Amino acid sequence: MDTETVADVTTEVVLPGVVEPSGLEIRVRPAPEPAAGEVVLALEASGVSFAEQQMRRGKYYDQPPFPFVPGYDLVGVVVRTGAGVDASLVGRRFAALTKVGGWASRVVLPVADLVEVPAALDPADAETVVVNGITAWQMLHRIAEVRAGGTVLVHGANGGVGSTLVQLATHAGIRVIGTASPRHHDAVRALGATPLDYRAADLPAKVRELAPGGVDAVFDHIGGDGIIDSFRLLARGGTLVSYGTAATRDVAGSSKLPVLKLVGRLFLWKLLPNGRRTHFYNIWAGKRRAAAFHDRLRTDLGHVFALLADGSITAQVAARIPLSQAAEAMRLAESGTVTGKVILVPDSAPDAPDAH
Repeated sequence: MDTETVADVTTEVVLPGVVEPSGLEIRVRPAPEPAAGEVVLALEASGVSFAEQQMRRGKYYDQPPFPFVPGYDLVGVVVRTGAGVDASLVGRRFAALTKVGGWASRVVLPVADLVEVPAALDPADAETVVVNGITAWQMLHRIAEVRAGGTVLVHGANGGVGSTLVQLATHAGIRVIGTASPRHHDAVRALGATPLDYRAADLPAKVRELAPGGVDAVFDHIGGDGIIDSFRLLARGGTLVSYGTAATRDVAGSSKLPVLKLVGRLFLWKLLPNGRRTHFYNIWAGKRRAAAFHDRLRTDLGHVFALLADGSITAQVAARIPLSQAAEAMRLAESGTVTGKVILVPDSAPDAPDAH
């Protein structure tokens, strides 16, 4: 049922095909109507994740056919509810994983997908830890299960997931070695990690200098042949958690083959009798058991929101850019010049500065 009069149109960003950032299109269409069990969220913040960077190249493993609206996650306020949904949700702020569809001023979602955002959190700050926070928390605490006093290696420690991982690990009493471009070393150090240049030819040796016996976990979003060094740097009993194939982002060809090759390699290593574990992380694993999946997401994101709210971790907002300037946001996110996450905000937001 309608519980509030909202704008009768929605503005959305459309990815029409394999294009440069400038090829993103802005479309205005009638506002979506919620069905039973659904709500309409008014966008307050969405973000540019690595997934969208792959999608515009046609390189994300299971992206939908073009054209579609990208946007892996978002934070927004409920402005309309469908039949059977508690009307008191209107006006409350929620986060949600979407995979696609988040880059729009009005988004329809099942109420079961919503995770409430603490009132004290700024929407853009909260957005930085939705997909990134769930990913980092689950990899660190549910998969690698590294204990206080351990040492981990985080590749891309200045990125959205990486910067969140560094903070969560440091908060848990875990020592962090983080790879990044030298321009980001001060920022990585400020987050609590010991920075190393990811391009250094002797990177494995430098990690060994800091952790002679190996590390308790490696978090690797790069894939490619570099995954071999990640595996070799593990201590006995350590865990390699792979969660991406950034090395092949700009390589022409199948979007599925690099992932399948990586998963196959991890599976073979898992069979070796050396006490090391490997895992390919997929945030959507277990979605067929919907109730358990959503309970886990709410629990894990709730932990991260609580840490953000009490100041134990800080939001890494690289920039706030209006939705209509999504092309600029994509270019900035892909530039390698920022720490944290580029956030899209509504054009009407009074505090949304132009990134130029």
